[in-house]
Amino acid sequence: MNNFSLRSLGMPAAFLLLFGLVSGKLSAQSPRIIPLYPDSIPNSRPGPDQERSEVNPDGVLIISKISRPTLTIYSPDSGKGNGTAVVICPGGGYWVEAFDLEGTDFAKRFAKEGVLGIVLKYRIPADETMVDRSIGALQDAQQAIKVVREHAAEWEIDPRRIGIMGFSAGGHLAAMAATHFGKILVPDASHVSVRPDFVILGYPVITCAGSSRHAGSCEQLIGKYPTAERIQEFSNELQVTDATPPAFLVHASDDTGVPPENSIMFYQALLKHHVPAELHLYEHSGHGFGMHLKNTQEDWMGRCFHWMEANGWMPPGAGAVRHGSEPQRD
Repeated sequence: MNNFSLRSLGMPAAFLLLFGLVSGKLSAQSPRIIPLYPDSIPNSRPGPDQERSEVNPDGVLIISKISRPTLTIYSPDSGKGNGTAVVICPGGGYWVEAFDLEGTDFAKRFAKEGVLGIVLKYRIPADETMVDRSIGALQDAQQAIKVVREHAAEWEIDPRRIGIMGFSAGGHLAAMAATHFGKILVPDASHVSVRPDFVILGYPVITCAGSSRHAGSCEQLIGKYPTAERIQEFSNELQVTDATPPAFLVHASDDTGVPPENSIMFYQALLKHHVPAELHLYEHSGHGFGMHLKNTQEDWMGRCFHWMEANGWMPPGAGAVRHGSEPQRD
C-alpha cells in the first residue's frame, strides 16, 4: 500500500483498511489494495515514485505521475456476491486519473449489486518511467484481467464473467483491452486469457484518427506525429473483430470534450462484426458526468445493470433502477 492511500482515506478509514488487510477479508466498506504485479513491473524504467494526489475544485480525487500500478478491490457483503467482477479504468486524458468519480464510486455501486468492483490504477504514459509509453497502460489492463481470472476461486467469481469498464481515456484503455487481447504484453506462463468477457464504456475516447479524435489522449500514447500504422493500431473502431466482447456504451450528445461519434463509431463496428452491443446517447450531460447525468434523474447505471442481467452477468432482478440509491462519495 502506498502512503497516499492512507493519507487520502483519513485515520478512521485507514485503520479499517489496515484491519481488512491483516484479516484478509474484503468488504465494500474496507477495500483491499494490492500491487498489480507481484514482482517487477514490465516495460518500466527504474526511478523514484513521484505519484501525486489532490482534490480538485469539484471535489474529485485526481492522481498523477502513476508508475506503480495497483488494484483497489471492493467486495460485496458476505454471501451477496453473484460471481461477476468488473475492472474499472478511470479517465483523465492519460495524464491523470479521476480516481473516485470514475473509479471507486463505481466499484462501491457494483459491490452493492453483488459484483466485485476493482479499480485499476494504471500507469500514466511517460518516457521517464516506461521503455515504450504506448503500451504501458494496456499492459496494466491485461495484467488486471489476468490477476482477477487467476484469483477467481479465491475471490469467489466466475472466470467467464470478468468485465472491464472505462471512462474517457480510461474508456480508450478498456476498449484496447477488448480489441487487443490477441497479443499478450505481460508475462503469462500459464496462458491465462486476458480477454474481458464484456466491456462497459462511458464517454470513451475510441479513435485516434480524424476530427473526432481526442488529441491530448492520443498524443500521450503515440506522440504528435504518429505514422498511419500507429493511428490505425490505436483507433479501436478499426480493431473490432468477431471475437470482440459484448459492449455497453453511454455518451452525451453535447460532449465537446470527446465527441459522441467515438461511441457511435465503436457501436457501428461492433454491429458490423455481429457483436452484441447497446448504446445510450443522452441529450445533455457534457463530458465527465460519472455516475450522475446532468438535468435528469435517469440512472444510466440501472440501464447497465439491466443489460448485464439480460446477458447473464447478473441474476434476474438485480438491474432494477433505483433512483437515489447510489453510494455517495466519501
